[in-house]
Amino acid sequence: MSTNPVEVRPVSMPRDAAAFVRCWWPIYRDDPHWVPPLVFERKRFFDPAVNPYHRVAETRCFMAFRNGEAVGTIGAAVDRNYQREDPGAGFFGFFEFPDDEEIPAALFEAACEWLRARGMERALGPFNFNTNHEFGLLVDGFDSDPMVANPHNGTWFEKHYRALGLEPVMDWYAYAFEPGEIDERIVRIANRTLDRHPEVRVRNVDMKRFDEEVAILHAIYDDAWEHNWAHVKMERAEFEYLAQGFRSFIDPRFVFIVEVGEEAVGLSVTFPDMNQVVKKMKGGLFPFGWYHFLAGRRRIDQLRIFMLGVRQDFQKLPLGSLLYAKTWEAGMAAGVRFGEASLILENNHKMRGPIEKMGGRIYKTYRNYEKKL
Repeated sequence: MSTNPVEVRPVSMPRDAAAFVRCWWPIYRDDPHWVPPLVFERKRFFDPAVNPYHRVAETRCFMAFRNGEAVGTIGAAVDRNYQREDPGAGFFGFFEFPDDEEIPAALFEAACEWLRARGMERALGPFNFNTNHEFGLLVDGFDSDPMVANPHNGTWFEKHYRALGLEPVMDWYAYAFEPGEIDERIVRIANRTLDRHPEVRVRNVDMKRFDEEVAILHAIYDDAWEHNWAHVKMERAEFEYLAQGFRSFIDPRFVFIVEVGEEAVGLSVTFPDMNQVVKKMKGGLFPFGWYHFLAGRRRIDQLRIFMLGVRQDFQKLPLGSLLYAKTWEAGMAAGVRFGEASLILENNHKMRGPIEKMGGRIYKTYRNYEKKL
């Protein structure tokens, strides 16, 4: 234990965003699987003038210092949309620290005090800032890089969470897929669905009508995810903001919309694993980041199934299996080496069943925690 005290200070965004993010580099200096975030993207995310999320949530970020050096970070949020579903629950995230018990203790107390002052009775996390962003503490599967838009943390984090009195409340799984033939049962279900329901069709997203397609995807997402644990309703403006952020690397071969007659009722969004490129960019576009971005995209051979859902009134049809079959087919045609489906709620057996039938195996586990304030 250090004899030098830890000082925690609130920071102002976006002014302090770069310093906030750059604080993470020393923490992960010796971790070969950490993927540095793109600093310019994080600055935009934290900027209330750019990111519409800040219109529906009050947020505050803190940094910890020892001997004048930045040594850790945390963020806290009171999400007004989530308060309608779970009053008194505030979020914490961006919780980054070295293996030193004083630093996480000081940071977490600062976030809890801020939440208490706003009437919150529980702290839930980690969420950066909610389930529509990166979330979950990695507790198993430290031996590989995270896929695009998934978090990563040190092996020492979990013990400090326990020391802070945080209790596990939910696990999320990342399933791994190896290339090969898809399970015949899934193919049969998909074909039978199309044969018995000629009104059902699956199409790829049309990037030439991107704004219209985003509106369709948002309507499905808003309905299909409504009852998921800790789901936060996403405003249209925020959904569009996040979609624009993903636009540069969306591959329409791996994005599907299911229509029943004239209605769009299901979606599957699968991303090329841009972390294979972003890791080499070391947080920035210059001096060589642009080169890695442009040259590396062609070499990506991994995919992450990021979103897959069906509107509630159509969930009796096996449209999820149909979407998985289409995604698998597209991935095999593209020569994909590895695939991931994530993050899947531990109690979402309707989704876990088809994944496991297709040979998916859990290879990473993420966990959320709670503490009464």
